[in-house]
Amino acid sequence: MKYELTAEATTRGHPDKLCDQIADAILDAYLELDPQACVVCEVTACANKLHIMGEITSKVSVDCESIAREVIRNAGYTDPEALFNAEHCRIIVDLHSQSPDVDWSFSHRSREDIGARDHGIVEGFACRDTDVLMPLPITLAQRLVRQMDTVRENRGIENLLPDGCAQVTVEYEDDRPLRISTVVLSIQHSAAWDMDVLRSEVTDKIVNPVLPDCLVDSNTLIYINPTGRFVHGGPALMSGLTGRKMASDTYGGSAFHGSGAFSGKDPTRMERSGAYLARYLAKNIVAAGITNQCKVQLAYALGLVDPISVSVLGAGTDMNDRLTEWIKTHVDMRPQAVIHRLGLARPIYSKLACYGHFGENAGEMAWEKTDLAEGLRKTLERIEVHER
Repeated sequence: MKYELTAEATTRGHPDKLCDQIADAILDAYLELDPQACVVCEVTACANKLHIMGEITSKVSVDCESIAREVIRNAGYTDPEALFNAEHCRIIVDLHSQSPDVDWSFSHRSREDIGARDHGIVEGFACRDTDVLMPLPITLAQRLVRQMDTVRENRGIENLLPDGCAQVTVEYEDDRPLRISTVVLSIQHSAAWDMDVLRSEVTDKIVNPVLPDCLVDSNTLIYINPTGRFVHGGPALMSGLTGRKMASDTYGGSAFHGSGAFSGKDPTRMERSGAYLARYLAKNIVAAGITNQCKVQLAYALGLVDPISVSVLGAGTDMNDRLTEWIKTHVDMRPQAVIHRLGLARPIYSKLACYGHFGENAGEMAWEKTDLAEGLRKTLERIEVHER
């Protein structure tokens, strides 16, 4: 059976991604000084204005405006003549403490018994498309936007601007990548470019170095700025908001990602840390050789310590049940245990705010390790021998 899957990723200068990066930079600044800080930070961007809002409870304070300007600067918005730029953008900071009811209830529990600080349904996914057990479409889309940013920053192509995105469609046969059918790049540029020349440069320096030759054929369609010019972009033209690029943050169009966004949320929010745990579990199941692809769903509820549901899909009915029971028995899924196991009370999040929270961009993170795979495989082998 043949079918197609598509994924999209965005550059650092895309308005939504810019907001994600600012939110996570603020989170990291708090965690660096106060690992117990409780942070829910949202960011919006439009025209020449940025709004930072949310709820933060911490024993320290940070300069959110300076952090935001640095992120905007690093994303490439430095032209003093542009409507949106790091130096002249108006920044509004509107932060307040979190609910006193929630803070009181959590302050009267031992650390081990601290429950989730919010409701959250999370999904983890892994498959054998790539060495990092991620779907191929999102992996290629993330590589392309990283290459777009690298070429712009190194001036490999002159007069590129920060906004951009990439979309990759992969054709599958029997659940294996067969070929790349379509690639679409939209890349912001100065008005000086002739479009034919720009498309040639982008093809040679961005597209060709990234796409695997073995998956590109004479029928592969490559579109670069299909609308024509892309001079006007970024927050000056399109509003940005945290949490709007969850598919590109996670698995593209290959799997669900859960009920909530990640950026700007501290690890007591299980929408974030639970999603990292679910990815960790799914990746270890695939790495153990039990199935070629796997989905793990966890559900947490505000104030409760243990997840209210755990399920594994993708390994067949009987094996799904065994894997679910193995996880419940061998993995401590309480919020504080997850934070400790995955090392989440650290300033690690800015790196994840662009190019993906899983796979290649998160290679050194604890949730990308496969240290459970051997024990899981041996346990299931013993069960099968005993049943025979």
